Amino acid sequence: MPVNIPNNLPAIEILKKENIFVMNQLRANEQDIRPLRVLILNLMPIKIMTETDLIRLLSNNPLQVEVEFLKLETHTSKNTSEEHLEMFYKNFSEVKDDFYDGMIITGAPVELYEFEEVTYWPEISSIFDWARTHVTSTLYICWAAQAAMYHFYGVKKYPLPEKMFGVFKHIAHDKKFPLFRGFDDEFYIPHSRHTTVTREDVLRHHELKILSESDDSGVGIVASRGGREFYLTGHSEYAPYTLHNEYIRDAEKGLPIKIPLNYYKNDNPENGPVVRWSGHGNLLFNNWLNYFVYQETPYDKTRIKDLGNIDPMNEGYMYHI
Repeated sequence: MPVNIPNNLPAIEILKKENIFVMNQLRANEQDIRPLRVLILNLMPIKIMTETDLIRLLSNNPLQVEVEFLKLETHTSKNTSEEHLEMFYKNFSEVKDDFYDGMIITGAPVELYEFEEVTYWPEISSIFDWARTHVTSTLYICWAAQAAMYHFYGVKKYPLPEKMFGVFKHIAHDKKFPLFRGFDDEFYIPHSRHTTVTREDVLRHHELKILSESDDSGVGIVASRGGREFYLTGHSEYAPYTLHNEYIRDAEKGLPIKIPLNYYKNDNPENGPVVRWSGHGNLLFNNWLNYFVYQETPYDKTRIKDLGNIDPMNEGYMYHI
């Protein structure tokens, strides 16, 4: 079943060339089913690239997914046209009274600022709080993962001596946990960040459970509230050349950037990337949509607020983590 996205969104034509089936709103409205509604707060500078990466993953499943995009009212994007934002994005004031089955909040290029120094921190903090009562399950990615763990639990982030940049091997601590169904014993996730959280800080909070780690890149995936929140420190959604484009961009600016680790064939940029993560990236998003969104969300979306908080130490909830 295809993903249902706004008419004329640039991602439509890009994904059709990849033989990925997407459906615009006009056609989707002819189908008499209730699609899963997923809201994406896109904080990345190059928004069209991020839109395409996420839609590519959300479309590779048998469910119909209706995607909406959210922008901040207290921050103006410098890298995406105002026309694009006005056409395809909503403000928080337009969605705050609605309910969604799933939500994705992306990373943002503000890692080196303290959270409270980020100009839109008050607005995004209110969105974090809102998601707990209006969304069945939320994925927080990269900076958003660090920001949400700090907001909810006080988990600090720390600057790294150099950028964590490349594709790193991870393991799942519990292969039976539904998010990892179909996963191999080892899997890869791209990372591109200047800060990190420590496992010791995370483990101080019994509400948080580390699901996946890497010997090289540290904490990978954290869960809370029985799967109503997942914190992904990496970028399983990245397209094959995203790290390459970041590397070239930083190199041309004269920034201190090294070749991304475990990425290029023979560590030579001229050879192109070796894609090691896309299969598990698809599985990750599919499992999230199936086990933590589709199977948990009420048909009447207004009942999402009744799901309440789930204590991950309680044996009685569905997925004991």
